[in-house]
Amino acid sequence: MSGPGPDRPSVRGPQRAVIIGAGPAGLTAAHELLTRTGIRPLVLEAGDGVGGISRTFVHHGNRIDLGGHRFFSKSRRVMKWWQDRMPVRDPAAGPIRIRYQNRAADVMPAGATGDGGMGDDGAGDDGRPGLMVRDRVSRILFRGRFFDYPLALSFSTLGNLGLATTVRAGASYLGAKVAPRRPERTLEDFLINRFGRHLYGTFFRDYTRKVWGVPCHEIPADWGAQRIKGLSVSRLLRHALRALVGAVDRSPAQSGTETSLIERFLYPPLGPGQMWDRVADEVRELGGDIRLNHQVVRLHATESRVWRVEVAAGPDGRVEGFEADWVFSTMPIRDLIAGLQPAPPGPVREVAAGLVYRDFMTVGLLLRRLAVHGGVAPGDLAAKLADNWIYVQEPGVSVGRIQIFNNWSPALVADPDTIWIGLEYFLNESDRLWSLADDRVVAFAVAEMAKIGFLAAADVIDATVIRQPKAYPAYFGSYHRLPEIVAYLDRFENLFAIGRNGQHRYNNQDHSMLAAMVAVDLIVAGRADKSDVWQVNTEADYLEQD
Repeated sequence: MSGPGPDRPSVRGPQRAVIIGAGPAGLTAAHELLTRTGIRPLVLEAGDGVGGISRTFVHHGNRIDLGGHRFFSKSRRVMKWWQDRMPVRDPAAGPIRIRYQNRAADVMPAGATGDGGMGDDGAGDDGRPGLMVRDRVSRILFRGRFFDYPLALSFSTLGNLGLATTVRAGASYLGAKVAPRRPERTLEDFLINRFGRHLYGTFFRDYTRKVWGVPCHEIPADWGAQRIKGLSVSRLLRHALRALVGAVDRSPAQSGTETSLIERFLYPPLGPGQMWDRVADEVRELGGDIRLNHQVVRLHATESRVWRVEVAAGPDGRVEGFEADWVFSTMPIRDLIAGLQPAPPGPVREVAAGLVYRDFMTVGLLLRRLAVHGGVAPGDLAAKLADNWIYVQEPGVSVGRIQIFNNWSPALVADPDTIWIGLEYFLNESDRLWSLADDRVVAFAVAEMAKIGFLAAADVIDATVIRQPKAYPAYFGSYHRLPEIVAYLDRFENLFAIGRNGQHRYNNQDHSMLAAMVAVDLIVAGRADKSDVWQVNTEADYLEQD
């Protein structure tokens, strides 16, 4: 695309924002620009669909939520934004009507009574899909027993641990309170200070290594400060006492509840992708442009602005260029720095090249029944295995987590007489399991689950494998030098780095959305300081202050 170049004013009319990536951050930025400014967004997505890691994948009518996405945020702004797109249907109005392949079934949201309310796929009388209110149930599977997650100080937990282990864990916790590790440099220090050495060794040490591929003492305490924040034994005790006297907030807002302890969350009937498909439709209706299969390969910049973005587009990889007045990047920082022209200084390239990512693979299994708990048929899930997801801390298996999609939303499962689960593996692309053919990956996963008695191979009806590279930005490698990249990127006055990979931060989708909103706030206010964008999710109380 020819144009005015970096040193001459644009004559293209309205300003254009080029947004790299159609995930939650990119689509939120596009929607905010269209509704609050005169800037027209062009969204360039490398993949063949919108939603990023929050996309819903479909296999033979069965839907996979990659990683499990609760629609909950401590940000009132984000909660309202979601509900403006997909209203929460009043539970008193009645059941959600969901159409399956062969039949229809009523799915009652928590507390629902009466008749009517919502139509197929959660749509209300206004034709807009609605959010369901779901109960959160998650547990840890450890040595054949189920423990509440987060660890609850309940009779069930104490019974599973046994008296001797409980006493040791209590003494270890008190020891950590009396003599905490100082300074708190590593994730190991962080966890021991909050749970004691015994619980750390039992539930955190080996599982963290499974997830990240490195031991806790090689991960900075920053990770715990961001992901675990206020969670501790003392917080669990207070939550348990509140539950005992019926003082736990079970409303979808739960504004005073630690994120890891929420009892309920909102959820689109067809998975998180239903929300982002809805947002993408609104972006197009408002005049925005979303182009799929457009892989960004280069960004041309002056000393202070990024003025052109080039992509490899379509099956033939032809190169196209788009001039930009504003640029929002959700692409991995490592790729962004590598694609900038002229090339950034050597130290900046060195930091970017040293950033580490953890990759992610889901094995979807369609089953007649489960073998756990003496056998669980589809109709028994609510009574026997109501978990949304289960953390697998059994020794000797690589699987990290099990999603039970029936329990997220029955509409994720094509046939209600089957059980649809996702087995999650945290890997590096260099790992052997990542590169195996899909049928061999499925065989490996089924064998692991049979080994721990969760299912029988004979009950597997169908399977699929989904690989998601760069799913989790890691807090090791050159991460400690990330401020050097932040300082370099901030010199470009029209460039905003947002989203999980765009900021190399383990954000949830609400954090990514809020970073996009704050970036548009700065444009509207004419402010050049981008520190507010980078501040999102760096402090435990940030979202309450928005």
